[in-house]
Amino acid sequence: MAKNVTRTGSVRRRDQVWNSRNKRWTKRKTETGRFMDQKADKKPFRSVRKK
Repeated sequence: MAKNVTRTGSVRRRDQVWNSRNKRWTKRKTETGRFMDQKADKKPFRSVRKK
């Protein structure tokens, strides 16, 4: 049977910033600065560095 393995440490080359306009965390690539994803709830992404 397969296991759900949790991630140890942060994801490389990504960070998350708090978007004060709509009060949500937004994930982005650090090389390009492009935004990738936005959380539906107000909790931060797991295992992603905060900026």
